[in-house]
Formats: sequence, structure tokens, C-alpha cells
Amino acid sequence: MAEAACASGRLAAVLLCVLVVVSRCCAGQTNLKSPQDIQVYAVNTNFTLMWNYTGDGTNVTFSAQYQCFDDLQTSEPEWKELSGCQNVSHTECDFSSAITAYYDTHHIRIRAERREAKSPWSSIFEMIPYEIAQIGPPEIALQSINGAIKINISPPEANQVRSILPIDVINDLAPETTYCLKVQATVPLEYKEGLFSPIHCIKTTRKVNDLLCPTNVRVFALNMKFYLLWDNHYNEHVTYTVQYLTGYLKNLYDDYSSKWQKVSGCENITSMKCNLSSVIKPTSASYYFRVQAMNEYSKSCLSKDVEVDPPVTNEIGPPDVKVDISDVLLHIKITPPGGPGNKIMSDLYDFSYQILYWKNSSDNEEEVKMKETKQTIATVSDLAPSTLYCVKVQAFSEAYNKSSDFSREECIGTAGGKHLPLIILATFAGALTVVLIVASLVIFFLYQVYNKIKYMFFPSCQTPLNIEGFGAQLFSSPFVPTVEEPVEICYIIESRITEEVNQIDFKDNKHFKQSSRDSGNYSYDDNTSQSKGSEETLGNDIL
Repeated sequence: MAEAACASGRLAAVLLCVLVVVSRCCAGQTNLKSPQDIQVYAVNTNFTLMWNYTGDGTNVTFSAQYQCFDDLQTSEPEWKELSGCQNVSHTECDFSSAITAYYDTHHIRIRAERREAKSPWSSIFEMIPYEIAQIGPPEIALQSINGAIKINISPPEANQVRSILPIDVINDLAPETTYCLKVQATVPLEYKEGLFSPIHCIKTTRKVNDLLCPTNVRVFALNMKFYLLWDNHYNEHVTYTVQYLTGYLKNLYDDYSSKWQKVSGCENITSMKCNLSSVIKPTSASYYFRVQAMNEYSKSCLSKDVEVDPPVTNEIGPPDVKVDISDVLLHIKITPPGGPGNKIMSDLYDFSYQILYWKNSSDNEEEVKMKETKQTIATVSDLAPSTLYCVKVQAFSEAYNKSSDFSREECIGTAGGKHLPLIILATFAGALTVVLIVASLVIFFLYQVYNKIKYMFFPSCQTPLNIEGFGAQLFSSPFVPTVEEPVEICYIIESRITEEVNQIDFKDNKHFKQSSRDSGNYSYDDNTSQSKGSEETLGNDIL
């Protein structure tokens, strides 16, 4: 019994120890807190996860998980371990290697761990890597060359392609002077600004003036015709070659020295002028030009680069103006800058025109009036008689904030005041006369047509009955069907026939009409020749 009691005591002691250990573990799990204030610090493609922990940090480690939401993915992605952030003892970790989809949405969570005990997951931190990442500072290298500072710029990160100017030269600096600078990378289209580089300083050297090098290199541009001009103080024989570089090539390559090309027609020339119109396209991007001088000993020297942005560098010439005058209007015809054949200028600048006009008189206080238009034809009204008007026009472009010089003045006079009413009256009378003549001719023509139609279809007289059988077809209208009318058959009986019958003048149609006693109808005057034949036939029958 004693042994049994001892065994029972030992078992109770073991169970008590187990309960104590379990209670301690349970108590540890309950007291382990979740991390808070999760943040991600990103520069270029380097991502660091940071958080705060307010619990007991003894023997506590942290592990993180993430989800990546692809745009083509329909179901919720599974949680994955965040590489670089497993079982870390500090409150930050670098997980740059885990991020490969910079434009996708990511969810990140983290928890604390102590041996087997684990805290609840923290709140979820959501991010899009590309949006939160800052542009880091670029690396720069300085070089002092002949009084200037040459700057070589490396991108903020070697594997990132950014729009920066890799090489630049700062000229016109004081000799033997220390200059300091720092560089910042930006993405203008996205309104992003990077971090500044550390400050770098360098001392300039004294500049050695080489008389062979072309100086004062400049561009003269008018109405999209471009010329490069320069000066030179070298007294010996020298030739020049003009070179150009397209703007995007200078920004694209770190070393663009081999990308320069020669301007056609400007190779080994002796004049200090070059026509660039064969190279420059009005709607293209910027260009860079430089001049190489070479003497008889094959020694050469390059000038400074000159940048040309065609629409900005170009100057707008004055338009051409012609004026004409009518009775009460001043007509202004404008030819756009560059002439009527230079359509590129009008399309590129979308010109508007400012017209100034005034009375050219001895009175210096005459008001100069202004009129704006986008058309190339304009009119001015309310003109005074016997007055000389002058006009000049200026072209301007709102898109480029550029304007031309005013055109030359064009003047024209109006007609005298006494003659103007007479001219207006004569014009009105002439127009009224023409209208009346045309109206009379039209009325006369319509009246004639009406008479002809009435005569053919609705005759006013009929053929006499006693001669209806002798050519009735001649008097009937060919367009109206003949209608038979009931007539009485009559005979003319004469008891005495004298020679007076032979004296009847059948040619007198009017007398024949009067001698016909039985007929109440009369023949037509216009058909005299037809009636004459019928009368002769009737006379023969009587005889």
C-alpha cells in the first residue's frame, strides 16, 4: 500500500509539472502581441518593411507573408512567405528580391513568434511597388576641362532606364574657382522628383583661348529657313565642317560622340554660314549643331553645341497686305508669313492677325483702330468720304506665344463726298431700268404665247356656210376635231344673168362678204388667198 501511495504521489507530481508547463505556454501565447504601424520604404527597386512592436521582445522573432494580385487572376491568391522577412529579430527587413511585379497590387502582413507561440496577424498593408517607390539619387563624376566642368551622370539604378541627360558641360565659369553641385533625377510626365545626390565639388582650370575654334555660334531662322552663323579670329587659312545631332540621340546614349553627322553642303567650306534647311524638319524634335574648324596643318577644334527647337527657334516674318476699296467698305487681303506656298507655317502656328487702320491726315490725334481675325480676308466699314486710310497687319501665334513684325503700311483713299450720293443713285437707277426691261420682255413673251394658244384652240369666228365646202379644211384648226353642224341646203336661183357677173371683183374679199345675202358668217382677213380661190370657183358655177 505504501508503494502504491508513493507511485500515486509521483504520478501526481509529473502531472502537476506538465500542467504548469502547459499553463505557461498558454499564458505566453495569450500575451504575445501583433506588430503595429507597418510601413514600406522604397527607393528605386529596394524595398524595406518596417514595423513597431510594443510587447515583450524577449526571444521574439517576426515573419511576414504577402499576396500578389494579378489583373488576369480571378480567384484570391494564396498567402506566401515574404522572402527576406522570415524569423527576423529586428523590426525591419529587406524584401527586394521578392518583388518582381512592380505594377501589381500587393498585400503584406506580419506576426510575432516565440518558439511555438505565435501572435495574431497584423493588419494588412496594401501597396503598388511602382507608385510608392522613390527615385534614388544619381551618381555623378566631375571633370574640369579648359575652364569648363564636364558632368557624367549615372542613372539612379543601373537596371532602371530613366530620361536623364547623361553628359553635360557647364561653360563660362570663372577660372581656378571651386564649384559644388548636386544632381536630382525627375520623371516630368509623372510629376516625380528623385532624391538629390551627395554634394560634389571641383576646381576649374584656366581657359586657353584657341583662335582656331569658331566662336559666337548662333542660328538665324525666319519663316522656317534656318542658317548657322559663326565668327572666327584665326588669321590663317581655315575650313569649316558643320555637324548635327538629333536631340533624342543625345539623351539616349551615354557616349554619343559617334552619332554626329555632317550637314550636306557644309563640308570643308570657307564661308562662315551654313544653310540648315535640308536637315531641319519643321515638325521634328530638337537638333544640336556644332562647327569643326581645321587649318592647313590638319589641326582641328570644335565649337560649342547649339540647340535648335524648330518651332521655338524660328522667327515669324511679317505678312503681306493688299488693300482695295469699294463704295463703303475697305477690303484687306492678307498673305500669311512665308508666302502662300508655305502651308506648314500656317498649320504649325495657327495664325491670328491683328489689323491696325487709321485715317492718314494732318491731325496727329487721329485714333488708331484695331481689329483681330483668323481669316486672311477682312473688311472695314463706316468709311469717311475723301479720306486716305492706312493699314498694317501683324501675325501672332497663341500656341507658341510668338508674333511677327508689322507689315509695311498700305494706304488707299475713298471717293469724294459729293459724288458718292450720285454714284449710289445712278447705280440704283441702272439696276431698276434693267429690272423693268427684263420684266417687259417676259410679259410680252407670255402674252404672245397666250394669243397663239387661244388662236389655235379657241378660234373666235367660223367659216361662212355658203363656202364651207370650198376649203373648210383650210379654216379649221388641225388640233381641234371637226364637229358637224346641221345646216339647211340652199340654192341661189337667178333669173337674169348679166355681164355684170363677170365684173365681180373676186379679189376684193370685203365686197364678196357684203354681196352674200344668205350667209351670216364672214371669212378671215388673214386668209385672203384661200378665199380668192373659192370665189373664182363660185363665179364659174354661176356662169
